[in-house]
Amino acid sequence: MTASTQSHPAGRNYIGGEWVDSPNHDVVRLPYDGTPVGEVPHAGLDLLESAIAAAHQGFATIREWSNYERADLLLRVADLIRRDSADYTQLVCSETGKPIKEAKVEVDRGQQTLIAAAHEARQLRGEVIPMEFSATGKGRMAITVREPIGVIGCITPFNVPLNLALHKVAPALAGGNAVIHKPATKTPLSAVRLARTMEEAGVPKGAYNVITGSGAQIGMAMARHPGIAMLTFTGSPEVGRTIKSSAGFKKITLELGNNSAVIIEPGCDLDTAVSRTVQGAFSHSGQVCISVQRVFVHRSIAGEFVERLKAGSEALRIGHPYEATTDISSLIDEREAIRIEEWIAEAVAGGARVVTGGQRTFATVSPTILMDVPAACNISCQEAFGPVVAVYPYDSLQSAIEQANATPYGLQAGIFTPDMQRAFQVARKLEVGGVMINDIPMYRADHMPYGGVKQSGTGREGPRYAIEEMTEMKLICWKV
Repeated sequence: MTASTQSHPAGRNYIGGEWVDSPNHDVVRLPYDGTPVGEVPHAGLDLLESAIAAAHQGFATIREWSNYERADLLLRVADLIRRDSADYTQLVCSETGKPIKEAKVEVDRGQQTLIAAAHEARQLRGEVIPMEFSATGKGRMAITVREPIGVIGCITPFNVPLNLALHKVAPALAGGNAVIHKPATKTPLSAVRLARTMEEAGVPKGAYNVITGSGAQIGMAMARHPGIAMLTFTGSPEVGRTIKSSAGFKKITLELGNNSAVIIEPGCDLDTAVSRTVQGAFSHSGQVCISVQRVFVHRSIAGEFVERLKAGSEALRIGHPYEATTDISSLIDEREAIRIEEWIAEAVAGGARVVTGGQRTFATVSPTILMDVPAACNISCQEAFGPVVAVYPYDSLQSAIEQANATPYGLQAGIFTPDMQRAFQVARKLEVGGVMINDIPMYRADHMPYGGVKQSGTGREGPRYAIEEMTEMKLICWKV
């Protein structure tokens, strides 16, 4: 399928159960070559006010729904996405530029996220407090219940526009909250499509709202607005810091990225370590918060590892995202590709060696492997968010741990080793939110807790854990 055969869907904002247009529109383009693939409204702050008012009305309805009713709603949404998976896959591929086979995986995972959130909605519960723990509690009983907090603003990123949106939207609805969804400016098409699915599934009017437009304008207004009780955001640390400083007493969940490290120990399954590192470094051109960016490999196996990694990366097929055989397509736009090109040049100027890759064509950068990258270079200490990985030989495991921790980020990390005792020792020492043993840091099952430490953010995602963030505990105590 080629770009010329695609339709260019026009979307509208979904506010209070109505489809609302704006005078101005933004054109969505296929990142690979700039072909127009859709159009959405460029909403202003007046529509945000309408969305907040509608969301409060929707909250009054959905908070009264029972657990099973909210669960059934999410299961209906999952079923409809499954029915329309080809449509969703094409939209995700078109707006992100990720290969069509990766877009399909995202759509499939989105269904699992909805199913997990539905399961957690059914068993949302509190606990019995043992009041007779002390003499002051004698003759009393107490329980806790979980209650929704109100209107939740969900600001979602461009790289995984459907599944990462569902990681925010589904738990919010499962907990009985109303949602205002602000998708990334470059990838709004799947969010508008999701609104159509929500409407078909029977979401209460106002319980789910989508507004498209400027992230700087709409997103920051959401952070400041007193009508929004909580904000959940995935994006850059710079924007996350600004949102947090503007949010006042709102609850905040932030997922802000990483420069993920993996440690490769002697004696590990090198075939698996290499193949998983290739996948972890270059899937979606490295535009994943937990992409493998830094590899610390024991010096005794470094030469063999790098040669195998080079062969694996060079076997990846670069091409148009609509083609089923494409492994690597483009970054989100040419500007980001130029930035990666500049970061590679900076590393080389500092003494790094390019093992393979580094060529740019418009928004596409070929998979790049670097060695001898100075610690002060951007590729060593910042989040690349591109198809580039740096390899660092080490002599002692403690040195590898210290280098892995020498970063302001701490989302996920990985280690390949046959020694489980060493693996768990490393897991306890790595300063991250999640450690993958005998796997890459990019591994994520959609029901598991997910989040980081340091500048990688605050709070946890994964439906069960997100629902905890998106509800409040209330104590009810009575004298018997």
